[in-house]
Amino acid sequence: MQADAWSPPSVLLTVDLVILTLREGRLCVLLVERGEAPFQGMRALPGGFLNHAGEEILDAAHRELSEETALAAGWVHLEQLATYGAAGRDPRGRVVSVAHLAIAPGLPEPVAGTDAMDAAWVPAKDVLSGEVELAFDHRRIVTDGIERARTKLESSALATAFCGELFTIAELQQVYEAVWGTELDTRNFYRKVQAVEGFIIPAGSGRRSTGGRPARLYRAGPKTVLFPPLIRPVPPATEESTREERE
Repeated sequence: MQADAWSPPSVLLTVDLVILTLREGRLCVLLVERGEAPFQGMRALPGGFLNHAGEEILDAAHRELSEETALAAGWVHLEQLATYGAAGRDPRGRVVSVAHLAIAPGLPEPVAGTDAMDAAWVPAKDVLSGEVELAFDHRRIVTDGIERARTKLESSALATAFCGELFTIAELQQVYEAVWGTELDTRNFYRKVQAVEGFIIPAGSGRRSTGGRPARLYRAGPKTVLFPPLIRPVPPATEESTREERE
């Protein structure tokens, strides 16, 4: 075959956003209702195509965060998650998505924009269970994003991204419980958090009333890597399955 007989295939590039926050103690993911084909009327992750060939991927992620949801990107933790490029993932042609994970505390009610008819916070468990159906391969992307967050909570300070500037240890525990989907022993959690030097630091003498004795306030410390790590508990169902496999 002659070299000049080949031409590169036409491939389109998009960014998709897995935006997580805690609302009323529950881990929630932001979904939009698609306003146009394909999958018009179905829920999906916020995202879209690059504006032009010169737009940087991270810039596109920040732009979509603002355009689709009217959320400011400046104080949102944003990191690249993974690339999704299966040949049949989009009926419009060969479309590759660079997905990003975004996390912030107490995000407000979203406002839909551009090609989205609506935007809303949806409990993550409803997406993971399949109770809420998503367009494209977005359920897989959400699953990967939540698992990334769950894993990073063990060995990094990512949990503080779900908190405000000041927080109590009880509020930090609520983050771990919501993201991991399991209850934690309060005394054990307090001991483990305090054992990680530089993870959180006292915020002066300030305290917050929690209905009982006022709780001490903390802020994120300088350490981004946790040692020793906070290991995620093994769910009871998994423990039973492991025992059955060994037997």
